[in-house]
This record gives sequence, C-alpha cells and structure tokens, in this order.
Amino acid sequence: MNVRSPLSPTPRSPSSTGAIIVVLALCGTLVSLQQTLVLPLLPDFPDILGTSIDNASWLVTVTLLTAAVGTPIVSRLADMFGKRLMLILCMWAVIAGSVIAALSTDLAALIAGRGLAGLGACLVPVGISIMRDHLPADKVGSGVALMSATLGIGGAVGMPLAGVIYASLDWHALFLVSGAFAVAMLIAVHLVVPESTVKTRGRFDYVGATLLSIALTCFLLAVSKAGSWGWGSTRTLSLLVAAVLVMAVWVPWELRSGQPLVDIRTSTRRTVLLTNAASVLVGFAMFANFLTAAQQVQMPVESGYGFGLSVTATGLVMLPSGILMVAMAPLSASLIIRVGPRSVLIAGAVIMAAGLVVRALLYGSIIEVMIAAGIASLGTALAFAAMPTLIMRAVPITETASANGLNTLLRSIGTSSASALVAAVFASAVIDIDGSAVPTLAAYQIVFWVATAAALGGAFIAAFIQRPTMATEGEATPGPTGERTFVKDAGALPELLATGRVVGPTGRPLKQAVATVLHPDGRHVDWGRTDDDGRYTLALPEPGRYLLVVSAEGWAPQSSLCDLGAGESEPITMQRRLQLSGRVTDGGRPLGDVLVSLIRHSGEFVATSTADATGAYEIGLPPPGRYVLTVVDHATGRTRSRALTILSTSTTLDIDIATGIPPAPTSPGRAMVGA
Repeated sequence: MNVRSPLSPTPRSPSSTGAIIVVLALCGTLVSLQQTLVLPLLPDFPDILGTSIDNASWLVTVTLLTAAVGTPIVSRLADMFGKRLMLILCMWAVIAGSVIAALSTDLAALIAGRGLAGLGACLVPVGISIMRDHLPADKVGSGVALMSATLGIGGAVGMPLAGVIYASLDWHALFLVSGAFAVAMLIAVHLVVPESTVKTRGRFDYVGATLLSIALTCFLLAVSKAGSWGWGSTRTLSLLVAAVLVMAVWVPWELRSGQPLVDIRTSTRRTVLLTNAASVLVGFAMFANFLTAAQQVQMPVESGYGFGLSVTATGLVMLPSGILMVAMAPLSASLIIRVGPRSVLIAGAVIMAAGLVVRALLYGSIIEVMIAAGIASLGTALAFAAMPTLIMRAVPITETASANGLNTLLRSIGTSSASALVAAVFASAVIDIDGSAVPTLAAYQIVFWVATAAALGGAFIAAFIQRPTMATEGEATPGPTGERTFVKDAGALPELLATGRVVGPTGRPLKQAVATVLHPDGRHVDWGRTDDDGRYTLALPEPGRYLLVVSAEGWAPQSSLCDLGAGESEPITMQRRLQLSGRVTDGGRPLGDVLVSLIRHSGEFVATSTADATGAYEIGLPPPGRYVLTVVDHATGRTRSRALTILSTSTTLDIDIATGIPPAPTSPGRAMVGA
C-alpha cells in the first residue's frame, strides 16, 4: 500500500503545554460564568425590564437551549474543520452576545445576547479534544480534570462577582465584564493554542443537525418551562411528544448517513453508552447540590433551615466548593492513571451520594452545609474528570470533539432535569413567611434524596463499564468492537493522518465500513468509520509499518501489513461477499428453478432468489439474527420452510423439499436450524 508525503508531529515544549492547559481551563471558567452571571439578578429583572417573572426566566432558558443545540453541531464542525477555529468562533459569539446584552434596554435584545453567549458552552468539549490532540499523554488527564473542575469554580465565583458588580455598578456592567474576559481569552487562544491537524473532512449533516436541534429544543423547552406551564399542560405534553417523534426520525437517519452528526454506532458501544447514561445522572446530582446549596443559605432564618445570607455572602460560602474542585484536578488525574477512569467515576458518584445524604441530615449551621456541599463537590470533580477520559479512550481520535460534545449535551440534560425537579418540588411544598412563599425543609430533603438516588444510579451504571486491561509489550489488543484497549507506551498523542477508501469489486464505495490500525505486535492505534464516499481517516503516532484491518457488513474482513504515513493510500477493495447459500433437492436429487425466499423471524422481508438448474442458491448474508428460509416449487405446489439463526459468517444450508429435513450445515459458518 503506497502512501504519500509522510509527516511527523511537532513536539510541544513543557512551557507551551502548561500554557495550553491554563488557557483552555480559563475558557472553561468563562463558560461557567455565563451560566451563573444573571442568576442573582433574576428576582430584580422583572422590575428592571418591566416584564413578568416568567418572561425574565427566559434569560436563563435561552442560554440553556442554545448551549444544548449548539454543542453537538459545533463539536462536529470542530472535528471537520478545526478545533481551534471553532474555539475562536465560539469566543466571538460570547463577545457578540455580551456586547448586545450590555447595550440592551429591553427584554428581547437581552434574550438575544444571552442566546449568543450560550454558545460558549461548546468550548468545553472542543477544549478537551484540543488537549487530547496536543498534550503529551502524561498531561492529558490533569488537563481534562482541571478543565472539568473550572466549571465548578466558575459557578462559585459567578454569584458573588455578579452580586458585587450589581451592587456597585449598573447591571449592564455584568456583561461588559463578561465580554472583556472573553476578549482576553480570545487573544490568549490566538497566541497559545495551535490548530490541530486531526480533522475529518466531508459533508456536514444538515438534515441530522436540523432534526436534533428541533428535538432538543422541544425537550429542553418542555422541561425548563414545565414549572410555570404545568407538567400536564397542552404545551408541555405537545413539546415532549414532538421531541420523541423527531428523535424517532433522527436515529434512523443518522444510522443511514455515511457522515452523521452523531455516530450512533459509536455512541452505542458499551463504554460510550454507559458513560453517557451515567453522565445524565451525575449531572442531575451535581446541579441539584449546587442549586440547593445556593438557595438554602439565602432562605430566611424563620424557615428553620435557612441563614438569610446576601447574594455576595452566598457566593463566598460557595467559593470553597469551587476551589476544592480545582484542587482535586491533579489528584483526579493521578487516580485515573493508577486505578482507571471507570473506578474514579464510580468513586466520584458514591462520594457525591454521601455528600447529599449529609446535606439531608445535617443543616443546623452554615459550616455543616459547606462541608456537605464540599463533599458532593469533591465527588463531582472526580466524576467529571473521569467521564471525558472514558469517552476519549473509546472513540477514534478524529471523533473526539463530537463524542465529548454528546457527553456534554447529556450532562446538560441532567442539569436541566435537576432544575425542573427542584422548581416542581419547591413549588409544591411551601410555607408563608412574611407574605412570601418559601420551600419547606421537607422539600429540600426530597431533592437531596432524589439526587442521592441519581448519583448512586450513575455509580451502578458505571460499574458495568468494561474494565480496560493494560497492553503489555507484544500483546495484542482488540480493535474497535472491543472495549479493553489501553495504550501503555503513548508518548505525544498522534497528529499524523493517514486516509484511504474502501470499495467493492465494482469500485462502488462502501460506507459504514470500519478500518482499524494496529502496531505489528498487536497494540491498538486508532480506528475510523468510512463516510458516504468510502473514505476513512486514521491518526498515527509516526510513519511506519502497521497492521490494517478492514471490515464491512456483509463482506469478509481483510487485513494486511502495510506502510502508512500522512496522505492517502490506495483504495482497499473488498473481494468476497458473505452469503447464505445451499442446494435444494427433491428426495436427494437436485431441484432447479425453484423460489428461495428469506424473511426475518418477525416477518419482515429480506431477500428472494431462484435456485439454478443444479438447485444451488445464493443470498447476500443479512445481519445476525433469527430468520425463516422458504423453498417454493411452483410446478408441484410444494413448499418447505425452516427457521434458522444466522451469525456473522458465510453459511450453507441445504434443504430437501420432499422430506423437509435439512442436512447439517456444511460451511465454516454455523446456522442453527429449526424444524
């Protein structure tokens, strides 16, 4: 296999590595600031803008919606066109949103500005992917952990900062400070962060992006506004039904697309699927802890559990939890290296649950609340550091941004659900204090116990993630269908891209084929899926000799030892189709020109063929499963049907129409046949 233009990755100096980590971590802080900046002002915005409380709540809702819709789209574009480019575009969106909000005098303009600023949330998965592309392997864990932790400190700093600015200056100054921070980070990104050479070219999935945007908007709008609309209202139920219906269209579309917005097949792999499922529950528990801690200490002393703190004092109480999350970053990275991200995720979720239990039982002093919230934050730091690491180990390097984007999106769904639950529970159990409705202590405890159950549920799901095994020298590790790959001797992460095409015997491109590259001794390097044009992209540590394995549904897999480097290799032609074949006989004599039909056990039609003069038939091998094979002799009106189970290998099944008793399968494939 010939390859053109080899290229070696450029090593990073320790100083530039540290600068990249700091800049990207500060970008994460900017994101969390956008989420908390307006929270202290929400009670005052109805009077400031002359609107209702429900309308003012859109200042938070719109940020949530644009972040959720934009994250998978921006993440996919980052994989295609460059992560640094999308980082810069998101920063410009935050700057533009801050300027619009700072200059606004009415609700509509302020909502538009907040919507643009919400795109800043897309910085997190893109930044994590940049770390994987550019940092040495021993620095990736600490970098990812630090960026995840900055979400906590940004949220903790945001409230007191907003309170101080609002108390000292006009409310417009909040957005001027936010915009100035974004400008500073934009300059830092230009100066420090390099563009990645790991890109996946191709066509953007506009249909998939549109369908997913509609589904997410309907779902999150229903969840976030159900508190004011009512869970049983026509608007809420209609939006939820619409979200389900659109998702029912989106999933098959993504499965058929050669260049999907979200690779469903990769997302349903065991590690990715279970990590994402745990992320929803962990995100729920995290936000329930953060939101209730901030509200509890502000409740009136007369409530029996509150302390009547101001917004600024509340921020100072929350600050230790944020600092603890940042301090945990190096420890989280060290634990991930020592015991693995799976164990760290489980431990983090269990610690979160412990902190929430303490919150439900101890509430007599501010110190007790701070300690309990801090325990939950400590668990959050561990869990948030482990999840991106699990995702990155299970997906191709060319799909890290989109895979982390989906994980971030699902965490956001968890936080949105927590916000909706807190609002619903607090609205259903209130007491009157000086004419104001205040949630009861029982309402808080319900939230704590539900969040505890969510955290334990996340730990339970994470326990089923397959434990990776260390690849030793000369030991083979599984390809993309396995979950046990752990690269032992990774130095600088790969930026050398090898591309190629997979085609059939006629030259027709095969989409959704899988190309896997391994070292000659079997150590796993990377894998990728082909697009509509049959093209794949693989990231290599350096030019050299590798083992390339290609598989495609319905085709016999192929492998070869070949020299790979940067550039495009010659097309790989799949030669042999996998087939279900056999011979039809009548009392042991060949029976030709008879109909052979294959249907699924559940009744769906698969294929029809006609046996030749010797009774031989061939049908392209369908996906593994249970089927029914039927033979029809129109000349005599006789038929025979047999149930069989097909596996992923060519299978031969002979049927005698006279007796209906099939001989044993004669191919290397196994067909379990029923009478």
